[in-house]
Amino acid sequence: MSLHTLHPERVDETRMRAYSTFGPLLIHSLAQKLALCQGTRELDKLEQSLVRLIEETDVAAPQGEEMKEFAVELVVSTLRNAREHPDAKQDLEEIDGRRAEGRSEDPDTLEEQLQSGLEDSFPASDPPAVVSTAITGGSKDIVGTDEVLRRKKQARRKQTAN
Repeated sequence: MSLHTLHPERVDETRMRAYSTFGPLLIHSLAQKLALCQGTRELDKLEQSLVRLIEETDVAAPQGEEMKEFAVELVVSTLRNAREHPDAKQDLEEIDGRRAEGRSEDPDTLEEQLQSGLEDSFPASDPPAVVSTAITGGSKDIVGTDEVLRRKKQARRKQTAN
């Protein structure tokens, strides 16, 4: 069927059904594309803009205010779904509010501070040392790893000497 074969009295009704069917799909698809490319901050701006547009539009039709409420509901739920989509681009955290007061903005100073912090934490990749503790009431002689290795080495020497 094409528009040319559609009865003239059915054109407006068919147009409204097409808008109500495909409008939400188009909005949803556009919102997801925006979320993938621009991130959720842009979705927030879009939502505010669309809600303002709906609220400021004069609707002469009966139930105009109710139509506006449904339109706002459509925008909010569609953009919420786009924000929650796993492929949506996540916005970078705003670090300006987290900066410590008096912190240097000079890249050389920041690099120097980073190097100093790394040197202070070196060697972070070393395994933790075995710490021996005494068990209360026990008579066992608990020793550290170095002592155990030394004793094993002595035992091997004695075996090879015999």
